[in-house]
Amino acid sequence: MLPHLDAAYRLARWLTDSAADADDIVQAAILRAFRGFDALRGEDARAWLLVIVRNCHRSALRHEQRRPAEPLPGESNVQDPSLTANAPGPEEQAVAADERRALAALMRELPEEQREVLILKDIEDMSYREIASVIGVPIGTVMSRLARARAALRRQWSNVEAKSHALR
Repeated sequence: MLPHLDAAYRLARWLTDSAADADDIVQAAILRAFRGFDALRGEDARAWLLVIVRNCHRSALRHEQRRPAEPLPGESNVQDPSLTANAPGPEEQAVAADERRALAALMRELPEEQREVLILKDIEDMSYREIASVIGVPIGTVMSRLARARAALRRQWSNVEAKSHALR
């Protein structure tokens, strides 16, 4: 499982709004994977772990819906600096950071089923077959969700850029 921890964390981080929640989900997933390791029989360990991460995220959402939490004073939704790449200059860094925040916000607006397929394909570089295995749907469903997610993201990004140009 160790070679796949980064993929598990990236998926959890994109599915949640905070690094702490992603840490909790990955920790729960690793515990579940350790307990159920005997169930893994020649399958792709990465896909198996990502299924567990996805299930832990859904369990956490159900638990959160039953017991809503209030943020602590001083708690903010600041992007994790470890998720950002360094750009050459301060201006380029600021523009790139703004674009990453805008993209992350747009991705959070996508329906979860579209967002998770987009993450698994474009960020985790998984095949359609692997994604279908992870989320438990036919390959055609994966392809249509991915197409809808990309189209929605493109449409939303065009709106953001149009507003940005209008402000200049």
